[in-house]
Amino acid sequence: MTPPLRQRRLLFVTGKGGVGKTTIAAGLARAMANAGRRVLLCSVDDRSDLADAFSLPPLRFEPVRVDEYLSVMAMDTEASLREYLKIYLRLPIVGRIGPVAAAFDFVATAAPGVREILTIGKVCYEVREEHYDTVIVDAPATGHVTGYLAAPQALQSLVRVGLIRSQTDWMLQILSDESLTGVIAVTTAEEMPVSETLQLLTAIRQDTTTHAAAVVVNRVVSDILVPRDEALAQQLASQRPSPFDDPHLDGLFAAERFAAQRREVSREHLSVLREGIPSTLPVIIQPYCFGATTSAAIVADVAASLAEEIS
Repeated sequence: MTPPLRQRRLLFVTGKGGVGKTTIAAGLARAMANAGRRVLLCSVDDRSDLADAFSLPPLRFEPVRVDEYLSVMAMDTEASLREYLKIYLRLPIVGRIGPVAAAFDFVATAAPGVREILTIGKVCYEVREEHYDTVIVDAPATGHVTGYLAAPQALQSLVRVGLIRSQTDWMLQILSDESLTGVIAVTTAEEMPVSETLQLLTAIRQDTTTHAAAVVVNRVVSDILVPRDEALAQQLASQRPSPFDDPHLDGLFAAERFAAQRREVSREHLSVLREGIPSTLPVIIQPYCFGATTSAAIVADVAASLAEEIS
């Protein structure tokens, strides 16, 4: 049985570009903070809009407190390296790290996973030190996230002993513990996003030690009418001349027909998704937010919808 989201300490939120993974990450963080959990929300993707989601200035490596329970930050690999050197090697680093940064760039180019492991190391460190109850990562898109999650394994294959090896050991312990860590795959009920999500879940299972925690199907158009009323609406809309002398009603009927067609297509893709994943993996349906017009308002709506999942 997959552990519930509310019990996880580290959650990576990923998905195909355009499906709304940043919105889901922000909404989940907001929901957990509303429930009284101390949450760190971390942006890894440079194109993330997390700052807009909380009406904040551009994010930095130093976390910004949104309120008593929620803090938000953006990953910076040089800042992460500086923090690592300070904590583990006890080097008094002031300002830019100069020659060390140049050496790091050389090593990061030559050795796979070095940049990624600084990102993974930072979020795992926050979990290990229990600075927050939950760390949520707005992770890279589906094509890149497995490289981040597999970074400790990649580095272990190169380094057998020493400080770096011991660091990857404890990171892997956190990443591999299904009760602590999980990946949330965000998709929409469309062909390409569903196909990429199924491929992602397979890659996570085969190429990493981390477990999938849930699939969120975003922007699902909910049923507006019950089947009997929908059938009546279709019957009235098909009559010509219309029994109603009102062009606005014609537009309303057209909108309902479009929504009905979209729901039918969505149901087909949802069926494909459910058939392709383990029956124990939760599928969370996130309704389309029709009323919200700003990023902050959409995040608030998503948080309210996801509240039941973390209660």
